[in-house]
Amino acid sequence: MNQDEDILERPLTVDEEDSQHARIRIRRKLPGRRLDKYLRGRFPHLSRTMIQRLIRQGLITVNAKVVKPSYEMDAGDVIDLLIPPPEPREVVPENIPLDIVYEDDFILAINKPAGIICHPARGDQSGTIANALVYYAGELSHGADPFRPGIVHRLDKNTTGIMLVAKNDEAHWRLALQFERRTVQKTYLAVVHGELELDGDTINAPIGVHPVVREKFAVMASENRIDIAKSAVTSYEVLERYRGFALVKLMPKTGRTHQLRVHMSYIGHPLVGDAMYGGRPVSEQELCGCGSAEPIIDHQALHAWKIAFRHPITEKPMELEAPFHGKFKQLVQTLRRCRRR
Repeated sequence: MNQDEDILERPLTVDEEDSQHARIRIRRKLPGRRLDKYLRGRFPHLSRTMIQRLIRQGLITVNAKVVKPSYEMDAGDVIDLLIPPPEPREVVPENIPLDIVYEDDFILAINKPAGIICHPARGDQSGTIANALVYYAGELSHGADPFRPGIVHRLDKNTTGIMLVAKNDEAHWRLALQFERRTVQKTYLAVVHGELELDGDTINAPIGVHPVVREKFAVMASENRIDIAKSAVTSYEVLERYRGFALVKLMPKTGRTHQLRVHMSYIGHPLVGDAMYGGRPVSEQELCGCGSAEPIIDHQALHAWKIAFRHPITEKPMELEAPFHGKFKQLVQTLRRCRRR
């Protein structure tokens, strides 16, 4: 046993509800030793992030008091831990309708709606594409994460369009390899603000985490930030022009998070509805001068339209298309009716 601490009364035990309890007394002062780092060493199966969260929730206390993760321990301190049971590691089947674009014995493709995330995340265990897939298909590939059965690639919560799903592990790793080698060709549709000067162009601008807002990404244009960015390339083509707006085809050559949204904002043409990157919602009243003042679309107007790849088993070249629908379709129809050039 380490001479710096002594386990009292309660070594790590499990109760009837699967919560874990432990109590530790510090025998001598540990200068500079933060509570979170110390516990990470004592309980290696717990991540430091989880330990910090338990401290902030009051489930880890020192001398029966809530402290900060940075608390430096002193001689005689008594640390109590109450570790909740682990979150479920299986996706629960849910009868959520799926729009199936293509299906065979090895893969299927769906047309994802807006407002639904691809797989369960912490605190969000239901109502996802993964829950729907497990209910629909039963047997799916396992991949590296049990919360992502069958899911080879993802779309943002409010991005609609085509997603590929693998039904077995061989199909999964063969598809994943195509994505890794960038041989999969993805084509998106977007409605953007403004009237683009060019009919088409390629945006080659590295992307990194936003320097201030950690949930956002940004183009890293300055020389002193280029080392923390990743290369990102997007080609675009204007399909339809409207007064003040455009329908564009976007073809990413790389797959960075939020890449299309960041790149279009970077050239001064953010996506309609994309408040995070400079866009805004629009209404029928604004576009047509009459009608409803409610936003036609309240999220980024982005749709994964087509995907071209080789079938993971037969190796036959395939191109699948997911027609746009819902609010995206309503937005395009309104622009065609009221803002045609």
